[in-house]
Amino acid sequence: MKKTVLLALLAGVSLAACEDKVTKPEGPSEDAVRIAQSALIVDTHIDVPYRLQEKWDDVSAATEGGDFDYPRAKEGGLDAPFMSIYTPSKLDGTPDATVLANDLISMVEKIAAEHPDKFRVAKSVADVEAAQKDGVIALPLGMENGSPIAELDLLDHFYNRGIRYITLAHAKANTIADSSYDPARPNGGLSEYGAEVVRKMNELGIMVDISHVSDEAFWDVMALTDVPPIASHSSARHFTPGFERNMADDMIKALAKKGGVIMINAGSSFLTEAANNWGKERDAAYEAHLAASGEEKSDTGEDAFGVSYRMTHPFPYATLDDVLDHIDYVVKIAGIDAVGIGSDFDGVGDSLPIGFKDVSDYPVLVDGLLSRGYDEAAITKILGGNLMRVWGVVEAAAQP
Repeated sequence: MKKTVLLALLAGVSLAACEDKVTKPEGPSEDAVRIAQSALIVDTHIDVPYRLQEKWDDVSAATEGGDFDYPRAKEGGLDAPFMSIYTPSKLDGTPDATVLANDLISMVEKIAAEHPDKFRVAKSVADVEAAQKDGVIALPLGMENGSPIAELDLLDHFYNRGIRYITLAHAKANTIADSSYDPARPNGGLSEYGAEVVRKMNELGIMVDISHVSDEAFWDVMALTDVPPIASHSSARHFTPGFERNMADDMIKALAKKGGVIMINAGSSFLTEAANNWGKERDAAYEAHLAASGEEKSDTGEDAFGVSYRMTHPFPYATLDDVLDHIDYVVKIAGIDAVGIGSDFDGVGDSLPIGFKDVSDYPVLVDGLLSRGYDEAAITKILGGNLMRVWGVVEAAAQP
């Protein structure tokens, strides 16, 4: 989740122009559809709850906006989208972070309770497998930003409510860990409290998610955790030099050696240097605008500036091939067991790559993997098998 409101406002501004230049691919092959419908597809990062908190939509039916709803998920073969329980960094250190996390979990529970023929909250590997067998979409829960864990006992509370991974930090350093986005590094990586949090997550059976954290925090986690961590929605820094939010080669290799998995983020700025630089240039232009105009910085003003900027500076969308390049690269340096999908659908607004725009597009991804030479067994690992393996290891090691 990053600047969702701004990116949503920009939706359509340059997409139409982009589509004029790009021929839409034909539908996925029969083999791709078959694999997508039969394999267990797990996407570890979908920001539906926060999207619905901002503007309610009935995701049990087709929706005009957003990247996720039930009909599209079934079309795409999606079995287990991790619902992101996201709290913005502006709430760090306040009781509101814990309140919001509880509210978002309640929202997911309500959706499942009102549509038991379509959705089911999943708290274990067995729950996900049972839901797939029953033809119901499992809704496991991942917490994006550990700030709701204001005290250690809250880990028990959120575990009981269904949280099965926690992204330790988000856009700013918090009491647990430093953030890759935050120049301030008050903890020097993982804080002492953060170390306690990681140990207790291991004990309870909550996966440790190192997406968003600083490099120092990543290495602290790797030295501390007894079980494999995950990167729920990150990509390879090789393609976006200097972008700490993505993972460097040595980090990906270390994660794989520990048995962990990097779940590839589909936001264009995570995939290509051009899209990543576009965002930096827009931010710099906004700062220059503020300095020249004397205008005070605000979310509303930044959103309006962003719309104007995008009209004169078209966004360089990545493509499905870029997603495939990241998967190929991870497999090349760390092996087939080290990669999965953490799309960030509903979290990156209008920045998703051409060819992979919403939860109906997993068969298109499968077609791309087939074209790259992956066999069905390898594709099944990428689509969800690798993540389920890690989750199973974390469950088995738990000492609640």
